[in-house]
Amino acid sequence: MNRMKVIRMAALFALIAGPLAAWLAPAAFAQGGALAGTVFDMTGKPYPDVTISIKNIETNKQIDAVSDAKGHYSAPGLGAGTYNIDVKGKDKDQKEMLLYQTGIKLAAGAIPTFDINLKELQEQGKLAAIEAVRKQQEAEVQFQALKTHYDAGIAAIEQMKAAQTKLAQTPKEQQDPVKAQMTTAGGTAVTELSAALELEKPEDANRPIVLSRLGEAYESMGKWQEAADTYQKAIALKPDTAANYNNLGNDLAKLGKVDDARAAYQKYVDLNPTDAALAWRNFGTVLYNSNRMKESIEPLQKATTLDPKNATAWLLLGIAMVNTMEFKTEGDKITPVMKPGTIEAYQHAIELDPNGQIGAQAKDGLASLQAMGVGITTRVGEAPPKSKKK
Repeated sequence: MNRMKVIRMAALFALIAGPLAAWLAPAAFAQGGALAGTVFDMTGKPYPDVTISIKNIETNKQIDAVSDAKGHYSAPGLGAGTYNIDVKGKDKDQKEMLLYQTGIKLAAGAIPTFDINLKELQEQGKLAAIEAVRKQQEAEVQFQALKTHYDAGIAAIEQMKAAQTKLAQTPKEQQDPVKAQMTTAGGTAVTELSAALELEKPEDANRPIVLSRLGEAYESMGKWQEAADTYQKAIALKPDTAANYNNLGNDLAKLGKVDDARAAYQKYVDLNPTDAALAWRNFGTVLYNSNRMKESIEPLQKATTLDPKNATAWLLLGIAMVNTMEFKTEGDKITPVMKPGTIEAYQHAIELDPNGQIGAQAKDGLASLQAMGVGITTRVGEAPPKSKKK
């Protein structure tokens, strides 16, 4: 009887021990392996928070491990096979960047120590290719960011121009909303183009272009000094771009820096002689609009000599001459003394635009002179209307 109990108990223990032994066996590591080690940074110190991506090239199965505060990492559950390893850290903006790439072949059940010392790898020249790739990727990201800011700035300038056109067609009492649009668009243009400049390196070949457009943005807001300063920076980087001198001349003239403006226009003419008439006409127009009549005469005379078919230049020249006309006093009599070429300037404007607004203003100018006691007629066969008596 006692013998039977012993047999039954032995059998029971065998049943219990069998499953227990099987449950305790490390089956995963019996047929697979793992990878573990320490990551060191470029100074040789433990490198925390580094991601080690281990990918089986046959199965495409990937396991990621992250190094701890001491640089340690461990990636269990790797079967036998060949693996690609990417070591990735974070840049100053906490964006992921590739630090190193390598590979390893694991045998079944192998658990090798696989340290990654970036300092030693750099000294051995093994990071050069990765560094080149990383820099290229950074450059591409930076270029896209720069392009985004640049495109936004240009779009804002176009919005500003559209608003300026709309303003000219809007009744004065309804202009405030349009002016607000111009202010907003101008501010956006300056902000976006300034951001683009921040992303550019000083030696970037496109920097003069961005500076030129930033100058245009400042001009659209009436910030002549900022615009002039920006164009001068563009010129310093690329002194053979003619348009920048023309724009600089416009801004300097509006600031009242006539001599500096004249030098800028002259440089534009030297680089682009076919547009000399345009340059001097711009100079004269800016001075005229700034009520600097006397100083506007010389560039307008140059403009009409180079391009005698521009009615506007002739009209402005005539008006400028009239506004700087001197008077001779003889007793109680005051006689106007016209500058040579005054009447001819008005007559050219009339001949070139006999039925238009420019011609009409020129006729009014001649009529004003006649009212002052100067007898004149136009060359188009009609006398200017006499002023009405009060």
